[in-house]
Amino acid sequence: MTSPPPAPPAPPGRDDSLEVYVLPIGRGGYELFCERQADEEAAGEPEQPGVWGRLVTRFGVMLRAAEDQEAGAGPKDAEYGWLARVQRRMLAWMAERVAEQRLLWRLRGKARVVASHPDDVSFGDVLPIAHRLLRSDYERHRRWLVVDVIVLIVSGVLALVPGPNVLAYFFAFRVVGHWLSMRGAQQGLRVAAWSGQPCAELTRLRGVVDLPPAARAARLHEVAARLSLERLPRFVERMAMRR
Repeated sequence: MTSPPPAPPAPPGRDDSLEVYVLPIGRGGYELFCERQADEEAAGEPEQPGVWGRLVTRFGVMLRAAEDQEAGAGPKDAEYGWLARVQRRMLAWMAERVAEQRLLWRLRGKARVVASHPDDVSFGDVLPIAHRLLRSDYERHRRWLVVDVIVLIVSGVLALVPGPNVLAYFFAFRVVGHWLSMRGAQQGLRVAAWSGQPCAELTRLRGVVDLPPAARAARLHEVAARLSLERLPRFVERMAMRR
């Protein structure tokens, strides 16, 4: 398969740094998290030439729609025909993964990463953890990219069937998502300069997944409010369920 063209540099005026939060989740485990940023809500992907460029641009549009739906700001009526309902289900599926992959997609083009981490560990201990998580993400998306490219090629036979090839669209967006995630992971591992920022509020998340549900929810929302991270509670809950 011919490799897609490299993504263009970030538009002039866009901040080339990204704030990342290193969250202690579970016993000795960590996850990387970043919040949706206001400048990226409005900007989106620059227009790119060619079929791949149009896919990436369309993916950016779908991503913002998925984020809006995740935040409860998307369309709620399902009375626009079967294709609209399928698209909404695709958006719902994407929305479940936006918080998990937001960091990787946002890392592309970033020259600096500021890692806020619990203040009971040093940045020297945190950086290898962040790099290990990015390497694991890169390998996971690389494996799924191969699988989805094969399925996308196979689904091309459905182009002979009249009407929108929804299956091909679905796997085309998966291919784009995996490719962008891999690029973000590479950027964070090989290009971006990392710096640390101790945060006492993040330390309060240690052991939070072991608390009773009501106490856990209260702690998560309190930390999220103090750090202005509205998507933090949902992200932590989702990651905790996988451990």
